[in-house]
Amino acid sequence: MVTVNELIKTESNKPELFQSGSSACAGCASILALRWALKALGPQTVVIAPASCANVYIGIWPKASSAVPYINMAFAAGASAASGVVAGYEALGKKGINVLTWAGDGGTVDIGIQALSGAIERSTNFIYACYDNEGYMNTGTQRSSSTPKHTKTTTTPFGKGMHKKDIAQIVAAHDIPYVATCVATDPQEIYNTFSEAKEIEGSKFIHILSPCAPGWRFAASKTTEMGDLAVKTGFFLLWKQVNGELIVHKRTQKYLDKKKRLPVETYLNEQGRFGDLSPDQIQDLQNWVDRRCEKLARQL
Repeated sequence: MVTVNELIKTESNKPELFQSGSSACAGCASILALRWALKALGPQTVVIAPASCANVYIGIWPKASSAVPYINMAFAAGASAASGVVAGYEALGKKGINVLTWAGDGGTVDIGIQALSGAIERSTNFIYACYDNEGYMNTGTQRSSSTPKHTKTTTTPFGKGMHKKDIAQIVAAHDIPYVATCVATDPQEIYNTFSEAKEIEGSKFIHILSPCAPGWRFAASKTTEMGDLAVKTGFFLLWKQVNGELIVHKRTQKYLDKKKRLPVETYLNEQGRFGDLSPDQIQDLQNWVDRRCEKLARQL
């Protein structure tokens, strides 16, 4: 694992592969994660971005922030396109090229889940990263099946009625070599996770919680705080499964103990999307967090 000091020494003088001048919203966590993912993967990388914020924040034509090939792709085809790119490089005999699908939750847990399942069942040698901002943020903050229960969106103005899918566990059930979760606001963890993934042959999946200031309705200056609170309350769990072995991140290990976790209300109160929740709704989300933490603890 690379430390923060080592990152500063090794990366400070290298060219940026995701450069300044993007058209992302202020406080965007997704571009922070992409920047550090590309640092880990290096210049021999091709990015496939199915329809999402990533098609917009890459830049406004004729300029673009990406210094590596970056393919805008149809909503449902992120994993399919990656399969084709991988097959093409194999046919050409080119090795050592990282193929990365960089998709939002809508293009992963909803519209793109069939293509994702097919690609990883075929053991396609690529990395699929889902930056999960828990809604269709690019098109106006509609709910996705990765939106938490009770969240207010433009299509659930009175709150969503069901819990979000656990996409990382769904993918882990495919028994691929590498599945990991991380938070976009932790560059060190992003860098280490992608560095580890690129060394593994076969399909790799990385689920990244990506706080979204306009969609979640918090001040752009609080992006890092939102990622931190998600972990400290147990709302988002950090773990990885490497060749079938479950490894829980030390930060999440600490907060599996309910006595050490912050109340989920601490996280909810910072976001306008959870405004006006009743005590019963807050308790419902607390119970959901507690169940997930208990389940993960039993697997250790």
